[in-house]
Amino acid sequence: MGEADTAVLETAEDTEQLGERLAAELAAGDVVVLDGPLGAGKTTFTKGLARGLGVVGRVSSPTFMIARTHRPGSDTGVGLVHVDAYRLGLGTGASATDELDALDLDTELADSVVVVEWGEGLADTLADRHLVVRLRREPESDVRTASWHWTRGRAE
Repeated sequence: MGEADTAVLETAEDTEQLGERLAAELAAGDVVVLDGPLGAGKTTFTKGLARGLGVVGRVSSPTFMIARTHRPGSDTGVGLVHVDAYRLGLGTGASATDELDALDLDTELADSVVVVEWGEGLADTLADRHLVVRLRREPESDVRTASWHWTRGRAE
């Protein structure tokens, strides 16, 4: 669905601002997949996205909760569901896809944007298209490189 856009993000603030800027392109029902190693800025990006959407509550990593839900900040706004898929399927006997399905995110999609960290290959089951944001951190530096593009999923 088109070429990837890219940006060099020299500070954490730049990473947040990119999230805030991309929020303007999102609507309820959209899925955002964040890809990048630990420390790449996925949660920092999500903080900016949340600010851009105007949701309620402080954004932090959902690692130990698997998913955090942030209510819309206004009657006409959209919510944000922040999912960390890193541990899905580990040690439970269930597949990561089954555990993601058990979160029942389909119902959340009606009025929220769903952001899935570590969700590549999983989030395509949630929507027929999703925004993939890849974040990379330069070695020995706080500088990050981001690329993003819309892609088609396999949702039915």
